[in-house]
Amino acid sequence: MLFAGEDGVKHVRVLSGGEKVRCLLSKMMISGSNVLLLDQPTNHLDMESITALNNGLIKFPGVLLFTCHDHQFVQTTANRIMEFTPDGGLIDKITTYDEYLAADEAARKRSVYHLTEDDN
Repeated sequence: MLFAGEDGVKHVRVLSGGEKVRCLLSKMMISGSNVLLLDQPTNHLDMESITALNNGLIKFPGVLLFTCHDHQFVQTTANRIMEFTPDGGLIDKITTYDEYLAADEAARKRSVYHLTEDDN
């Protein structure tokens, strides 16, 4: 996770916020767990760290559940999208994020088209 030289032996209490996140993520990924639950894992990380995290999580053999606002991270890491709808429902698709958004956009266009047709 990009700790070089003396950075690898620093005490955790002196690490920056991003370094602490990288340290914790490293610990989680080597702990032998088969499930990781992450909330905004790319927050406080620089681009190089996000790339390293992304590559590590792609290789992670277990289950990864996460929420993230980083479009590129979601696109390259997720292979299943679960969305909780405002009415309490659940949309569950095995797809990439971009494919999910494209399908969602297509569904919205279809519903707008049907509403327009029904109005005539």
